[in-house]
Amino acid sequence: MPERLVDVQRLGAKVLHTFPVTTSTSATGEEAFKQKALEAAANSKLVPNEELESLNATMHVSRGGQLTPYGDPHGVLAETKAGLDQVVRERAYFLWEQAGRPDACADDFWHQAQHQRFCERAYARWEREGGPEGKADEHWFRTRAFEES
Repeated sequence: MPERLVDVQRLGAKVLHTFPVTTSTSATGEEAFKQKALEAAANSKLVPNEELESLNATMHVSRGGQLTPYGDPHGVLAETKAGLDQVVRERAYFLWEQAGRPDACADDFWHQAQHQRFCERAYARWEREGGPEGKADEHWFRTRAFEES
């Protein structure tokens, strides 16, 4: 199955995330890769649902050196517990800043960031296992149980 890197970005803005995308051998052209990257962005809660229409996907262009996704050089499934905590911490801070830095809401932003990261990791696991239909929830619960243990 062919694999390509696809950048997901807001219209006219910088790249939010680069997804490694695999499609079936019957898929032709770049559109299948782009569509799957946008689905991954939605499933991983890269942006709130109401902002999904503002995303577009483009095929990744090498920046020189090793070809790795933006913001995720080792893949979401290769993170250590400390690495996961750091990603969640940074995302929670970003969410807090986006919300206007409200007082006394730190736990809410932490839980939101943690949930988003669980979704990303569950989606990656689900995709790695071939995207079995009807199994997305199972992957989310398995990921959450593993992370919280």
